[in-house]
Amino acid sequence: MSLYHYIVIGIVFFIVVGLLARRLIQNYYEKELFEANETLVNFHVEEVEIIYKQMRGWRHDYKNHIQAMKAYLELDQLQELESYLGELDEDLVSVDTIIKSGNVMVDAVLNSKLTLAQTREVTLHAKAHVPEKITVQDVDLGIILGNLLSNAIEGCQTVEDTEKRFIRVYIHDMKGQLYINITNTMEREIKKTGSEILTTKRGKDHGFGLKRVDRTVEKYDGYINRQFEEGVFATEITLPL
Repeated sequence: MSLYHYIVIGIVFFIVVGLLARRLIQNYYEKELFEANETLVNFHVEEVEIIYKQMRGWRHDYKNHIQAMKAYLELDQLQELESYLGELDEDLVSVDTIIKSGNVMVDAVLNSKLTLAQTREVTLHAKAHVPEKITVQDVDLGIILGNLLSNAIEGCQTVEDTEKRFIRVYIHDMKGQLYINITNTMEREIKKTGSEILTTKRGKDHGFGLKRVDRTVEKYDGYINRQFEEGVFATEITLPL
């Protein structure tokens, strides 16, 4: 067997390992979410179904990729195999997780919520980095991010023109604080009563998510600011590290 054959086999091996690693990471994220209180992280059935369908797709694709690569090797069609690997590499990049912040809970909530947003034709701009050691509990981060992103997705759904729908997420450590900024488009009427934000949304859950966020931020003596201007709603939060 030539050196080229060994190189090809090595590439195939690393791709297979990468596929398996991705599957394990997805399972880990899902396990972390369900071990937390489901009502706290606001993890909806629709999001679970999306993740499940993605995992089923990966399982199906994994088998097909292995069979195709084995066929190329058996037929000694190395050039075709190389081309196939190149296409597979591009595909792996395109379906990579949206966010890798360094915090399992943050990644789990963000990836599930933002994946849901994508299915609803929302353009995403997301960047997140969370220090390894922080004082904020993971469940509390789930409360904040889960509710803010649920509201952002609902806000975007009020925008009829799908090209104008967007959600921006920025999370980073800044001067001893964890800074969180979530911005989204919205064409819903906003009213403010004292420190409370009211919308045209009705029902028993009206404003409940926002109040939970407020209580959680207050728990850590953090800072929260909300702004709504020209069809864009923004929430800015800082929490002590």
